[in-house]
Amino acid sequence: MSDAGNDAGIPVVMAFSGADPTGGAGLAADIEAASSMGCHLAPVTTAITVQDTSRVLRYQAVEGALVVEQARAVLEDMPVGAFKLGMLGSVRNVEIVHTVLRDYPDIPVVLDPVLASGGGVSLADEAVRQAMVTLLIPQTTILTPNSREVRSLAPEADSIDACAQELLGYGCDYVLVTGSHEETPAVENRLYGNMRKLDSWSWERLPEEYHGSGCTLAAAIAALLAHGNEPYSAVQEAQEYCWHALAAGYRPGMGQLLPNRFYWSGNRRAED
Repeated sequence: MSDAGNDAGIPVVMAFSGADPTGGAGLAADIEAASSMGCHLAPVTTAITVQDTSRVLRYQAVEGALVVEQARAVLEDMPVGAFKLGMLGSVRNVEIVHTVLRDYPDIPVVLDPVLASGGGVSLADEAVRQAMVTLLIPQTTILTPNSREVRSLAPEADSIDACAQELLGYGCDYVLVTGSHEETPAVENRLYGNMRKLDSWSWERLPEEYHGSGCTLAAAIAALLAHGNEPYSAVQEAQEYCWHALAAGYRPGMGQLLPNRFYWSGNRRAED
């Protein structure tokens, strides 16, 4: 990492994720969410996707050498304050990210374990899933699976609580399980740490489906950690931000809505 510091005082978040041509998820979502939270995002492309706002058609993992070269070039130039991990695309890329994180153990890590698209297309096979469990979860500060992902990551557990406990046992500090996929009147998000459930939040269930909601939440948490927030306050504030971004969502295509990650800007203009 460069010793020069950040002259503007704007924290830097490095995101490893895929490129989404709709601009709704992946690195585009990370950039918007981090910028909205007052951070600069350094995007490291791990996969190229072909998708619209309804479905992923196909994807290609970026060659591992290019992934590590992207990351090392930035890390030697900028003082990164947090890592955000999304779609990695291959076991090799999981291994590379693991190696990079090992060299920067004091930088907090937010892992959004992207296993499938919103439309249900697999974005990580069993080998990638197992590599994430073995190599990345032990290096993670805050893991942000949805309820489907947490069950996939801990398939032997018999409840969401048990799944989260198992993942904490693998070595991450906190697990935030989001409940938008559950058949409940409201969306319940649960935070676990210290081998127990720490808190839960209930959010009004919105009627639409969204493209990039998980990326938005994880990137917002990473940005707040880069600002120096403690994990609990980062999780709480990021959820509120994400819910409002979803509530102000818009439909630029024929599929899912995109979160309006700069919803507050429009409100401010209206107030003026």
